[in-house]
Amino acid sequence: MDRHATAVWQGNLKEGSGTLISQSSALSGLPYSFKARFEDESGQSGTNPEELIAAAHAGCFSMQLAHMLAENGTPAESLETSAEVEVQPAAGGGFEITRSALKLTGRVSGIEEAQFREIAEKAKAGCPVSKALKAIDISLDITFS
Repeated sequence: MDRHATAVWQGNLKEGSGTLISQSSALSGLPYSFKARFEDESGQSGTNPEELIAAAHAGCFSMQLAHMLAENGTPAESLETSAEVEVQPAAGGGFEITRSALKLTGRVSGIEEAQFREIAEKAKAGCPVSKALKAIDISLDITFS
């Protein structure tokens, strides 16, 4: 199974801009720019690669965890995951992604918190996006109810 997306960029790095188009059309002409990536802390001027990685990581982890909980016989009532991806200046110039911090709030009946945490850690390690991000630090903060 292959998935694809297309990025179209016009202009130089700082004054240029681009759009993203995904196979599903969920992203259709989605704007991105240097400003959106490195200057606008509000996130209102468009998307950026790190935001998209964060969304992919949160979504992948949630799906993996939902599957593992169902296999355990304790399907989730709700899982809410956020991911914060950090980009920092790299030694020698440029930038690098240094971490992805997952924050999970889970509501699951019929399971003890310790077992939920154990399954969540396994889901973090087994999620395909986590595997792709193995070069960076991945943390998981859990709130269980």
